[in-house]
Amino acid sequence: MEALEQEIKELIVTSLALEEVAPTDIDTHAPLFIEGLGLDSIDALELGLALQKRFGVTMSGDKDEVRARFASVAALAAFVAAHLGAKHEADRNEPSESQAA
Repeated sequence: MEALEQEIKELIVTSLALEEVAPTDIDTHAPLFIEGLGLDSIDALELGLALQKRFGVTMSGDKDEVRARFASVAALAAFVAAHLGAKHEADRNEPSESQAA
């Protein structure tokens, strides 16, 4: 999970062009918005698109669910890991072309 958290920190810095912030400056458990890193709603949209491109995740659901996913790097990493785990499981359960024939 630590590697995924680091990758998300790097994605935050690059996708939001945070020139004065290094990935190591971002606390994994600190809030990303307002009092934490200070991101805003536009940043959330841009970060959501970057996460979708990189990991294939979509931030659908009600407002409270989405807000909880964006609460911190740790929350984002848990969401992405769950998505990737579910996708991997679905891919494993899908019959391959050789098995289907």
